[in-house]
Amino acid sequence: MIQSLSMGFSTCPNDTFIFGGLAKGAVRPEGLHVKPFLADVEVLNRHAREARLDITKISFHAAMHCLKDYWLLRSGGALGRGCGPIVVARRPLRPEDLLEAAVAIPGRFTTANLLLELSGLHRGRRVEMSFEKVMPAVMAQEVDAGVVIHEGRFTYADLGLHQVLDLGAWWENHTGCPLPLGCIVIRRSLGRRTAAAVDRAIVESLDWAYGHPQEVWPYISAHAQEMAPTIIRRHIETFVNEFSRDVGTEGRNAVRRLLEEAARMAGFALPDVPLFWTDP
Repeated sequence: MIQSLSMGFSTCPNDTFIFGGLAKGAVRPEGLHVKPFLADVEVLNRHAREARLDITKISFHAAMHCLKDYWLLRSGGALGRGCGPIVVARRPLRPEDLLEAAVAIPGRFTTANLLLELSGLHRGRRVEMSFEKVMPAVMAQEVDAGVVIHEGRFTYADLGLHQVLDLGAWWENHTGCPLPLGCIVIRRSLGRRTAAAVDRAIVESLDWAYGHPQEVWPYISAHAQEMAPTIIRRHIETFVNEFSRDVGTEGRNAVRRLLEEAARMAGFALPDVPLFWTDP
């Protein structure tokens, strides 16, 4: 009997690259049928907090609140170096100028917002909006600065904006760890056998994308919001890496560090449960 599972991921090129094979039916997990649900990562974060999806991409900030319902998978996530969110402004500013500034953020439960909080460099007003509205809000002087994610890190300078703070670099300097941005989670109730099958399928989908670039490209570009091909390629090169295949020991340590720092800051106790489905 085929088990049907809902799978959420974003429209960003790194996700549509990784999951394109599954979405297009080129990769078919044995005994499973995957139903894609594409949405902005903050929408996925909120769905996960309500345990609406069987499998989903979420921010690590949101994962802190979902661990009772979900395991982390080892594959498919966004984790690395030189790939973190950046804070931009209309004019050159120093990081200390952000303290009381009004800053646009791409969602309360995004890792971008978590990093801004952990850095201790901002205590002013934060204005939530979808990620694609952040730079226009900065340019329109609706806010003093904005936290930019996804392809915005490649395009902000073309809009005349200035980098104030690289939050990914701050994290790497602060911890020595790569930066965990997003992860794939699966309902614990589905069991380890299903989790293992989904992890394998994600790796197969990633391999299929690398092996069939001309076949996956139309799927990526159809969801890329009129992004230029060069930006799509830079996005994939930046956010898809060896950690996308398997989080590994270094990645697991970085994930644990981020979740523990986030929980400590929030006065929140992480549930005493295995973090990844492969943990005892």
